[in-house]
Amino acid sequence: MMDKLRSMAVFVSVVECGSFSAAANELMISAVMVGKHIAQLESMLGTRLLERTTRKQSLTSAGAGYFDNCKKVLEQVRWAESSVESLQTQPQGLLRVSAPINLGASVISPLVAGYLAQYPQVKLELILSNSRIDLIEDGFDLAIRTGDLGDSDLVARALPNYQLRLCASPAYLQQYGIPQHPSELQQHYCVTHLVWGHRNEWPGLRLRDQQVWPCKSRFACNDSRALRQAALNGAGIIFQPEVLLAEDIAAGRLIPILADFLPKATPVNLVYLADARPRPKLSSLIDYLLAEYPAAARVC
Repeated sequence: MMDKLRSMAVFVSVVECGSFSAAANELMISAVMVGKHIAQLESMLGTRLLERTTRKQSLTSAGAGYFDNCKKVLEQVRWAESSVESLQTQPQGLLRVSAPINLGASVISPLVAGYLAQYPQVKLELILSNSRIDLIEDGFDLAIRTGDLGDSDLVARALPNYQLRLCASPAYLQQYGIPQHPSELQQHYCVTHLVWGHRNEWPGLRLRDQQVWPCKSRFACNDSRALRQAALNGAGIIFQPEVLLAEDIAAGRLIPILADFLPKATPVNLVYLADARPRPKLSSLIDYLLAEYPAAARVC
């Protein structure tokens, strides 16, 4: 049995085009097939819809009413289809994203604001953690990861690398001098992150040569932003990601040192699960981050 909606569409086309042959051309089917669709409708309804002669065709009274209702039904079908297509193409719904603490707070969070302004039907949860989450088990759509990905079934999209910097305030360097080699760090004070160790005395800095150079600390903290504020106020040399210090470096509030000894930049990737189905909200976020991240991170 022919599809009823298809037959209704053929009937509407016959009426609007004025003949079976014109409708056949419009629909790119044969005139015989057009006739079969009309015959099926008339058989199903038990009445004639069209009066035809060799020269013209006209609607019966039943056909006229049926024509109007067919147009309404087909319009409703098109509206329903377009609403589904809109759901598939317009980014909307909840996105859950994981990012490292420093990178997430300094770069990803400001970018999220711009993304949400562009896509008002999307909601986003940004979870900052230096622990590596499992996208499936923890229910995340996307993760920003630093370092080697290893063997992974995830799709990875590269972002500009993550660079560490050694910096100090102009006032500190004026008072204590500018170190020219990592071995001189023993003669300086550093502001150190507690993640380096359980004590704040003599932590080490692993630099490009893979040697751990000792340094002296009078201030340690478990928050990078607090270390930045201490460094800005002359408490010592800071060793933190460029994304955290970039604005201060650009403004001259912090001066980079020992640039030739810094560790190589760490890879950064967006990672997500492979899926052949369209995912407009995730695709829109990935495209946005790939476009906007380099400028925001100030490393391009």
